[in-house]
Amino acid sequence: MTSNYTITVLGLGAMGLPMATRLASQLTVHGFDIAEPRLKLAEEAGIRTFASARKASVGADALLLAVRNGEQLNDVLFGDNGVAAVLKPGAVVILGSTVGTEAIPATVDRLAAYGVDLVDAPLSGGPKRAGEGDLLIVVGASPEAREKAAPALELLASTLTVVGDKPGDGQALKTVNQLLCGVHIAAAAEALALADALGLDLEKTLAALEAGAAGSFMLSNRGPRILQAYTEDGAEVLSRLDIFVKDMGIVGKATRAAGLAAPVAAAAEQLYLLGQAQGLAAADDSAVIKVVAPTKRTA
Repeated sequence: MTSNYTITVLGLGAMGLPMATRLASQLTVHGFDIAEPRLKLAEEAGIRTFASARKASVGADALLLAVRNGEQLNDVLFGDNGVAAVLKPGAVVILGSTVGTEAIPATVDRLAAYGVDLVDAPLSGGPKRAGEGDLLIVVGASPEAREKAAPALELLASTLTVVGDKPGDGQALKTVNQLLCGVHIAAAAEALALADALGLDLEKTLAALEAGAAGSFMLSNRGPRILQAYTEDGAEVLSRLDIFVKDMGIVGKATRAAGLAAPVAAAAEQLYLLGQAQGLAAADDSAVIKVVAPTKRTA
């Protein structure tokens, strides 16, 4: 165990807790969450928990953040109870979220006033892979900052890709990644809705599609959950539908800023927005099939 390296994980939810648990296998991990049950689970996993985010962040070598958007990033770091002021000079903030490039320059400048670097490291892979250290992480940061973050990033990632030497580069690549992921999930839902409308056995259809040229990671990953969307409880929520409302919104901003037409991405975004409007925001993103086809036709 690299016990002299301390990392604070703020937010011990579906992704935060398995990441913190994975990190605790070799590092000293401090954690905080507003939900008491998550703190208890973290303590059982060998994570030292604290009564506030600020207390958890004091003295850490690195801070791992998973926030929803740029506004939340700013609040966690620089708000009334922001943690930036208690980070020691030389620490790094590892941003694992997809927040877009717009919030990054101001965050970098404000952290620099405390002697802290930002490591732009959006990640993907889901809770199971997070706990196994099997995440895909794309990194934009200076070589010095990357070195400081390496003990944590190397434990979490099976694929660690350095895309540039400045924060914002990671967000840029993750934006491209999310364009494809959002479109692929929507396309998989449409395809399976069509199979249902044609009276096909959906499990056999999914297996056949996966084996051929139409296969994709998202088809294989979301396909079984898409088929569960019509059950009473729906699919287990591993990735909320409203996350893709956010991410496809980031994609839309980026394409417009670049003067780039992205009609397929725009169409996919509308499906997620419709899903959110229909009360599916907190459902698994596989529930987007219910926007295309509200009810299942085949038994």
